[in-house]
Amino acid sequence: MSVDGRSADQPPLTPGLESAGFVRLITRADGDALAASGIIARSLAERGTPFQVAVRRTVSQRTARMQAPDVGDDELLIAVGAVDAEVPRVDAPDRPATLAALELARDLETTPDPMLALAGLVAAGVEPGAGESEWVLESAIDRDLVERRPGIAIPTAAPVDGLAYSTRLRAPWSGDREATADALGAVGVDPETTSLEPDLRQTVGSVVALDVVGAKAANERAADTVAQTLNPYATPAGPFETVGGYADVLEATARIEPGTGAALAMGHDAHEPALAAWRRYGRRAHEALSSASTGRYDGLFVVEIDDGPVEAVARIAAAYRSPEPTTLVVGPEEAALVAHEELSASTVERIARDLASEGDVEYDVGRRRGYLRFEPALDESTIIACARESV
Repeated sequence: MSVDGRSADQPPLTPGLESAGFVRLITRADGDALAASGIIARSLAERGTPFQVAVRRTVSQRTARMQAPDVGDDELLIAVGAVDAEVPRVDAPDRPATLAALELARDLETTPDPMLALAGLVAAGVEPGAGESEWVLESAIDRDLVERRPGIAIPTAAPVDGLAYSTRLRAPWSGDREATADALGAVGVDPETTSLEPDLRQTVGSVVALDVVGAKAANERAADTVAQTLNPYATPAGPFETVGGYADVLEATARIEPGTGAALAMGHDAHEPALAAWRRYGRRAHEALSSASTGRYDGLFVVEIDDGPVEAVARIAAAYRSPEPTTLVVGPEEAALVAHEELSASTVERIARDLASEGDVEYDVGRRRGYLRFEPALDESTIIACARESV
């Protein structure tokens, strides 16, 4: 696959990559960054260059790994995510890391996997084929690697399983397999089936969309958001059923089983453990949101949870529940921010700096999102107050 989007006479994005004796990739914990690291790692493997991939949740953790004393003179360090160190970075606030990784693959004259690339782009919030990603989708279609079909973007062939644990949806039955089976059973879907005729796929898509939009707490963005999961790009030869489902698994594993996620992105046989992690991630996220308490402020929607993956809850709440442009989820020792339009790195840094007076705080930033890790003694009201002042 040719890697377009940059003229052939432009200099390499990462000088020294072609001649490096060993490459360390230190990546942030999200689906876009995981896909980007996988694309680069596969390119290095194709060329026979030794490498290591390490996933770290916060800026300080990635920085510490970059500055570790065991880094050799012939090694090249590459960051996929924000770091406080002078090293090459494969990401930008306004552009998915996956696109930059594809350009690195071009520099190395290797052939990246377009299904992994499309999944990374979807994880970054980019519709397949939109903007700079048009050539990626066209290449995948030309090679018969993806095809559009009726239904919903899920990772499994079994619709009940795929819909119950998806974090790209929020319906009254989300997170509950039995309730999902009941909802689909009403339109004739066998709870154990792994194959649906096109007409029934279309029916399932319509039922899901109606349940999502018709939910009592659904926000105005719910219809547009669920529409992005309809008529997905299927991946007949891929590790998961659809591009969107692949993206969902990358997001889940990046957060709770980064070793499994990295192995998956690098092309190793990690399908079953990745799906197990995804199911656990989705179930916990939906359960946490169902039992959460919420508050609304000018420009900020606050969700307080007792347990669960804060970033998944924030993403689901922002897409399907929040009436405000920014959503904050606060849990024990962690918090996450998701913005509908844009959330600058400086905003997250300012919140972390303000909270630092109350104890040790670590943070991370991504496209339209932020993450905070803090000491258990830090009061939730303090976090909320700092966020209200900053967003």
